[in-house]
Amino acid sequence: MIKGKGRELGLQLRAWLEAGAAGLDSGQAIGNRLVDALGADETLKGPVRDLASQRLLLQVLRLSGASQRSALASLSQQLSQTYSPAVWNELQDLLEAATGVVLPRPELLPPSPRPLAVEPGAEQVVAEKAIAERSLALRAEDFGPGLALAAGAALVFGWLGQELDRALFERWGWSGGVVLVVVLGLLQALAIGPLKGLRRRWILNDQWATEPRQAWRWISAPWLHASGLEAGVNLVALLILLGPSPLQLGDVVLRYCLVSLATLMLAASMARRFGVIRTWSGSSGAISGLIALAASLSLLHWREHSFTAAGVAIPAWVLLLVYGALQLGWQLPRQDPTDSSQPLQRLLSCQWWWGLVLGALWALISWGQELLGRGQ
Repeated sequence: MIKGKGRELGLQLRAWLEAGAAGLDSGQAIGNRLVDALGADETLKGPVRDLASQRLLLQVLRLSGASQRSALASLSQQLSQTYSPAVWNELQDLLEAATGVVLPRPELLPPSPRPLAVEPGAEQVVAEKAIAERSLALRAEDFGPGLALAAGAALVFGWLGQELDRALFERWGWSGGVVLVVVLGLLQALAIGPLKGLRRRWILNDQWATEPRQAWRWISAPWLHASGLEAGVNLVALLILLGPSPLQLGDVVLRYCLVSLATLMLAASMARRFGVIRTWSGSSGAISGLIALAASLSLLHWREHSFTAAGVAIPAWVLLLVYGALQLGWQLPRQDPTDSSQPLQRLLSCQWWWGLVLGALWALISWGQELLGRGQ
C-alpha cells in the first residue's frame, strides 16, 4: 500500500467535483474513477470500491456544515469497524481531502504479534471475505424497499387481471397474452407520443435501484421500454410466445411481473457488484425466460417445441438464436462513456441473461418432476 495515496485520491475527487465533471452522480461512477486513478496499487482497490458503494458517501459529498460532518462521522465509524487501521487511515485521508472536513482520530494501538500458526496473508483473506459478506448484506438491504414493493404490486396486478378477465376480456374472446401485448403497446405508444416523459420517469437505473424514494420504479420498469426498437421486437416476441396461450390474464400478468422482478433483482445485484452503469426497462427478462424454457424442454425431451404465428411454426431454438443475437447487440456495448466494466460484467448485469438462466433452471425442475412422476 502506498502511504498518502488516500489523500491524493481525495484531492483528485474534490477537483472533479469542483470542476463539475460529468458522470459523478452515482457511487459506481465515482468508484470506477477512483480505481482508475489508483493505477498499480491493488491494495486499496477493494476498499475504495466498497467505500463508493456506501449510500452515505453521496450524502457526505453533497451536504455541508453540521450535516456533512455528522454523515462523515457515521461513515468513518462504519469503515473503522471493517478495515485495519492502516487501510482505514487511507480512506479517512481520502474523505477528509475530498470534503475539507477533519475529524479527530483515536490513537492507534501497536499491532499484536502474529501467531506462529497463521500463514502470511491469512488475515487479508479473512478480511476480504468479511468485506464481501458485508457488501452482499448491503445490497440486499438497499434493494429491499424496491423488491418488497414490486412483489406486492405483482400480487395486486395479478388479482386485477383476473377480475378484468372475468368482467370483460373473456366475453371478447381475448387471451391473456394478447391483452398483455396490447397494454404494453399502448403504454409504449403513450411514451412516444403525448406522454414522452414516461420513458424517463418509469425506467430503473443503477443509481435509482438503491434509492428508497425511487422504489416504485421497480414496479414500472417492466412495463415500458427505453428503446423504441427493442419495444417493437419484444411486443412481436410476446405475441408469438403468449398469443395462443390458454392462460388467464391474471396468471399471465402475475408470472410476467414475478419473472421480470427476479431477473431485475439479479441484474441489479451484478451491476452493483461490478460497478456497471446500466438502465433496465421492458420485458426482455420475461421473454428470454419463456424462450429458454421452451428450448431447454425441447432438448431434454429430444423433440422440437414450436410456436405458431400467422400459420408458421417457429422452433424454439430459432427464437433463442435470433432473439439472443439481438440482445447481445443491445446489451454488450457500454450504456455510459464513463463505464469501465468488462463485456462479461455487462452481460451479467442484463435481464436477458438471467431470463435464460431462470428459464433453463425451470425446465430442469419440470423435467425432474416428470421423471419422478413416472417412477411412482
